[in-house]
Amino acid sequence: MSSWLTPITDWTTRISQSRNLQLATTAIVSGVLVGGTILGAQAANQRRRTNRLKNLIPPQEEQHDPIADKVADYIDTSEVSEGTQVDFNSTPSSKDPFQPFQVQLTEKELADERRNVALAERARRGDYDNDLILEQLARNRVFLTDPGLTSLRNAFIIIVGLGGVGSHAASALARSGVSKLRLIDFDQVTLSSLNRHAVATLADVGTPKVHALRKRLQQVAPWVQFDCRNELFGANSAPTQLAAWQGSSGQRVDFVVDAIDNIDSKVELLRYCCENKIKVVSSMGAGCKSDPTRIFLGDISASTDDPLSRSVRRRLRMVGIANGIPTVFSTEKTAPGKAQLLPLPDDEFKKGAVGELSVLQDFRVRILPVLGTMPAMFGLVIANHIMLELGQYPHDPLIAKGRFKMYEAILANLQALEERLARWAGVESVGLRIPVTAEDVGYLVEEVYRGRSVVSGLSTRLCLVRWGWHADETGVVDVQVPGQKFSKLELSDLVLMTKEEAKVHEEQVLRGRKTPGELYGVSVVELVGRRMEEERAFAKYR
Repeated sequence: MSSWLTPITDWTTRISQSRNLQLATTAIVSGVLVGGTILGAQAANQRRRTNRLKNLIPPQEEQHDPIADKVADYIDTSEVSEGTQVDFNSTPSSKDPFQPFQVQLTEKELADERRNVALAERARRGDYDNDLILEQLARNRVFLTDPGLTSLRNAFIIIVGLGGVGSHAASALARSGVSKLRLIDFDQVTLSSLNRHAVATLADVGTPKVHALRKRLQQVAPWVQFDCRNELFGANSAPTQLAAWQGSSGQRVDFVVDAIDNIDSKVELLRYCCENKIKVVSSMGAGCKSDPTRIFLGDISASTDDPLSRSVRRRLRMVGIANGIPTVFSTEKTAPGKAQLLPLPDDEFKKGAVGELSVLQDFRVRILPVLGTMPAMFGLVIANHIMLELGQYPHDPLIAKGRFKMYEAILANLQALEERLARWAGVESVGLRIPVTAEDVGYLVEEVYRGRSVVSGLSTRLCLVRWGWHADETGVVDVQVPGQKFSKLELSDLVLMTKEEAKVHEEQVLRGRKTPGELYGVSVVELVGRRMEEERAFAKYR
């Protein structure tokens, strides 16, 4: 016998003589067989699931699927060959999901478009294996757990504004399992918007954003139901645009995403949601921002260092909304060398009617520099917040400023000041009332004077005081109604100072002979003038 067989013979002899070795060998062989069986079963199961998915997709040669026929009716492909130019500009229907643009499509691309549309339609009818959906959402499922994912899948979300922020929010929500999305935007995809749009391609330029987004996302998540509204949002159309989901379900909206960059429309949307108790999350300005570490999610009252946020907060406070709106904002401050809102060329001003340059009345006409990554991050933060809220996952965004007690204290100090001035003017101050509320104080402190004294810029021990003395022939107190006395005081009369500064101001200006200009100098007077001018401009929104 050959020498190399000797070790094998000795090993088999030891096995035959040792019961322990026999058991160990049996266990090893059994383990290998069981492992192979399990792996084989998993592979077979994966093949079956893959085949089920493939069976859902109509074959290329299938020419009579109703959805494919619908596309074929719109685009005559009877004589299309590779490289043929297809004109999407031919007599489009207002209800047709595809809108005009000239593109080059190959036979394979046309076939892919047909299959994508057909698959999406069949999935929305329920002809799509739920196991495949769960597999696609597997990572979200283990993160949010089954109840959380179920809540997310059953949600109905409305997204208003589908630019850089809104498109990324919509894309993330669709990919994460939301089954009902209403998309609202009046605008079309432009070439310059491709640097920040989530899914738009060159072929989508010139098409409505709502349909470009739907067409791309249904290729990723074909079970999602889309309600596309190629419309401008407005206060008059809000009841229809934010209404319950169409059909028999009548499902009320679970969340609204505000991704509008026009102040008037933005305020109208947020006001409608607050007044109708609709959950909303709002995006503030991502333009001219570049530092992702300064992006925060918090209450709108906590948002700072952003002109859009400041204007929106100010307008909302005028209608009694000071907090309660989750907002994505950046705390990044502008600085020399950083991007700024670009001015209009001088020749445009010479032409006159600059407002006619905007897409719509009251819309921005100047170019806003945008780094494409920043709107994307704003949109993803919004989508993340909605997923955590609906999935009931623990999270702790920045809370609202707890400053209401401070406003009440400032109001009490103002009341005391007005009573002192009344007595100094020879009027009994008992029962004197002032036409200012704690909400008015909050508005003046936070929005008009940015929480700082007009004299020193300090932000502690603040109080409101009259800027000048405006007593007329009937005095500082109105007593025309019997039994009623109230101070003749308007919000535009008040400025913010520290308590120490207010004491000096009362002694030397309100009850003395100095003017504010003599006491403070030109810079302070000009600052107060600018703030009061701003307030007069905003007063029309009250």
